[in-house]
Amino acid sequence: MSGSGARTTANGLLPADTTEDVRMRGADVTSQIAVLPIGSFEQHGPHLPLATDTLVACAIAGEIAAAYPVHLLPPVTIACSHEHAAWPGTVSISSVTLHAVVRDIAASLRRSGVETLVLVNGHGGNYVLGNVVQESAARGERMALFPAPEDWETARERAGVLTSLLTDMHAGEIETSILLHTHPELIRPGHESADFVADDRRHLLTLGMSAYTESGVIGRPSLGSAEKGKELLASLADSFGAYFSLLTPDSPAAD
Repeated sequence: MSGSGARTTANGLLPADTTEDVRMRGADVTSQIAVLPIGSFEQHGPHLPLATDTLVACAIAGEIAAAYPVHLLPPVTIACSHEHAAWPGTVSISSVTLHAVVRDIAASLRRSGVETLVLVNGHGGNYVLGNVVQESAARGERMALFPAPEDWETARERAGVLTSLLTDMHAGEIETSILLHTHPELIRPGHESADFVADDRRHLLTLGMSAYTESGVIGRPSLGSAEKGKELLASLADSFGAYFSLLTPDSPAAD
């Protein structure tokens, strides 16, 4: 499946399309899928930037836009990071606000003829996005949440990521690898010695992250590599093919 040809700015975070670019990519806009990256602005230990989840979501969405004819949207950069409030720099919005923002975006897209919205989520704490998709499906609207845990597990295995998804909770091997591949200039020194494991986090929602880690890291960033980051993104782009086929039943499956 050829990509949409969506243009982005030099850092890959923002679409650079004009309205004519969008018009020329497909006269039948009703068959288009819009892709919305959703991240966060929260602590990621001493070695990764506050915008890590947004950078990851944009990297995944960019891979999708390069492989499938989708309409790439700019990211939602602040979301539900309340569990990280103990660290300076973290900023959150309520789940009610995030829910409303996504619904408003979906409604605006439908008014312009784009009936399908895929939420590319880069932050595990954005639990409400699952509810948004559930409610939309119940109303007969086409929406999906990507990647699912199964997509991450497939990507982890393909990329040779050694840390399990349970252990690789935050600022660990996966996130460090993706940023080493896409934005190595943003990684500070120290990830090689920042490993910290806390697999039993049953009271995380009650106590927050600070009850389990002093550094803000839960995972093994020392194992990260640019090569793993590249393979993680490639695997996720391949996994999106099933979503594309499901959401565009009249279109041929991705190659």
